[in-house]
Amino acid sequence: MHVPDGFINAPVSAAAGVVAAGAVAVSLKGARRELDERTAPLAGLVAAFIFAVQMLNFPVAAGTSGHLLGGALAAILVGPYTGILCISVVLLMQGILFADGGLTALGVNILDMGIVTTVVAYALFRALVGVLPRTRRSMTAASFVAALVSVPAAACAFTLMYWIGGTTDIPIGKVFTAMVGVHVLIGIGEAAITALTVGAVIAVRPDLVHGARGLTAPLKLRVDGELVDAPTREPVAASPAARSNRGLWATGLVTALVLAGFVSFYASANPDGLEKVATDQGIDKKTEPHASKDSPLADYGVKDVSDARISGGLAGVIGVGATLVVGSGAFYVVTRRRRTQGESAGAGSRTGEKV
Repeated sequence: MHVPDGFINAPVSAAAGVVAAGAVAVSLKGARRELDERTAPLAGLVAAFIFAVQMLNFPVAAGTSGHLLGGALAAILVGPYTGILCISVVLLMQGILFADGGLTALGVNILDMGIVTTVVAYALFRALVGVLPRTRRSMTAASFVAALVSVPAAACAFTLMYWIGGTTDIPIGKVFTAMVGVHVLIGIGEAAITALTVGAVIAVRPDLVHGARGLTAPLKLRVDGELVDAPTREPVAASPAARSNRGLWATGLVTALVLAGFVSFYASANPDGLEKVATDQGIDKKTEPHASKDSPLADYGVKDVSDARISGGLAGVIGVGATLVVGSGAFYVVTRRRRTQGESAGAGSRTGEKV
C-alpha cells in the first residue's frame, strides 16, 4: 500500500507530513516508557523483520497481491509508540534506498501504514485481551483479529485522504469499494502472519511481548496438556535472560535474512492492492517519477547485477541490514535518553534530600 508521488496533492501530502511528524515526535517520548536496554535491540529486529516480510507479496485475487503492513505486529510485540517508529524506519528505508513509496508522500505513508494500522490494531488487541482468557491461544486470536481489521482501516484512511486531495477525478464510492474489498483479503494474510509470529514469540519468551504485559492475570501457557503461568519478566541484569535475548535476536535476524535474501524471489509479481486499484480506477494517471528512481537498489534489485535471483537477494539482505542498523541506532538513542533522564531525576532527588 505504498503511496507513490502524485496520487495525493501537495497540500494534503504536506498536512499528512505534519501529522506524521507530530506522531513520530510523540512516539519518541512514548517509546522511552516502552523500551529499555534489553528490549531496544529487539525493536530494531522487529523493524528489520517487517522490512523482510514486506518483500513477500502473496496472491489474494486474480492479478492482485498483498504484503504485510506490519503495524499490528510491531505494536503487539514492542508497543504502540515503538511500533509507529518501527514502521516509520521501514518506510524511510524503502523510500530512500529502494524507490518504494514516494518521498513527498512519506508523510501519507507513515500516517496510513504506520499510525492508523498501529493505533487501530493495538486498541482492538487490548480490548480483546481484556475480555478473553489470559492464554497463549487467546493472545494469538486477538492478534489475528487486530491485524485483520487494521488493513481495511488503512484502506479507509487512504480513501479519505484521496477524497480530500486526490489528483484525479474518480468517484470516491468506486475507490472506497475497490480499496476496502481487496484489502479485506490482504488483511487475512496480514492476520495469519501476525498471529503466527506473535504466537511463536509468546511460546518462547512471553515476557518480551509488550501486548502480554500488564494484564490483570498472568499469561497461561499449555505444557503437557496443563495450563501453567508464563515466566515472569526477569531483571535486566539477569545473565540467563540476556543470553536468551541474544538467542532470540539471532534467530529473528537469520529468519529475516533468509526471507529477504532467498524466499522473496518466489513472491508474487502481481501488483499489490493499491497498485491494482490505481490502475483499474485511473488513480495513477498523474503518478510522478520517484526521486530515488536511479538508486543502485531501486525496485529491490542491485544495479549492474544481471542475475535476478542474486540481485533481488542482495538487495533484500542490504535492506534488512540497513533497517536493522538505523532502527537499532534510533532505539538505542531513545533508551540512552531515558537512562540519562532517570539519572538526572535521581540526582535531583538526592540533592533535595540533602537540602
